[in-house]
Amino acid sequence: MFQSAETKFRNTEGRFSLMGFSDARFNVNLSILFTELPLLERPAAAAAAGFGAVELWWPWVDAPVPEQRELDALRDALRDAGTQLVGLNFYAGRLPGPDRGALSVPGEESERFRANVDVAADFAQSLGCTALNALYGNRVQGVDPAVQDALALENLTLAARAAHRVGATLLIEALNAPESPDCPIVSAPKAIEVVDAVNAATGLDNARFLMDLYHLSMNGEDVEEVIDRYTGKTGHVQIADNPGRGAPGTGTLPFEELLDRLRKNGYAGWTGLEYKPGDTPSAGAFAWLPRPLRAAAH
Repeated sequence: MFQSAETKFRNTEGRFSLMGFSDARFNVNLSILFTELPLLERPAAAAAAGFGAVELWWPWVDAPVPEQRELDALRDALRDAGTQLVGLNFYAGRLPGPDRGALSVPGEESERFRANVDVAADFAQSLGCTALNALYGNRVQGVDPAVQDALALENLTLAARAAHRVGATLLIEALNAPESPDCPIVSAPKAIEVVDAVNAATGLDNARFLMDLYHLSMNGEDVEEVIDRYTGKTGHVQIADNPGRGAPGTGTLPFEELLDRLRKNGYAGWTGLEYKPGDTPSAGAFAWLPRPLRAAAH
């Protein structure tokens, strides 16, 4: 546990001094935190907790192309709360749930992903969001993995071009094998392989690694080595503690040191809080992070 956060937060001269945390820019994932509230109330709740930036999985799991009024309502909720959207998933099927993406799944799911690409990109652009995450998807029984991988590269190429059109980065995320046994992208090197393949296919160089420290830890990867090797190809970072996927301090990951290592390796992007709040309301799940460090600009 991070003991006496407020005490650690200030040094003997009273200045902010929480290594790692003081140099990070944090945002809240509203698809895993504040889910006890309706979607349109979550941005204001995040703002009330002191955060100025948020990210989202695609909010409409059954609608890759939702009604315009639904898109407008979410846009208004984000703007009215004064929260900046800094990350958005393309359509990825049922999240949370059994799906791990749609873009490599032949048939209807792939078609739904394609229908969503420009919708998600345009929505992101309307809010100044410049990071779009494309989850790869599960292996399908009876389908040649090579066929799925070819489809994935085709769809990721479309997504990268749409992201480029709106000035955004395409993110490729590695999940973890224990919780996502049917997903083939379950290591940092594999995710980087996909990033490189997309950049080679498009020539745009706008695909980047989404480095989720929880997934890396669950995979048993050397997190410090991954940071040292791949920070230069990283477009976004997400965190949750392990075990349990709870808030920092509920598990064993040394986040102050890891985030400081990322900074020293040149990472200056957002760090998404993508953890479970536990048995209490989400507003109580941020005691580890002193309030002055939650704002978007510090």
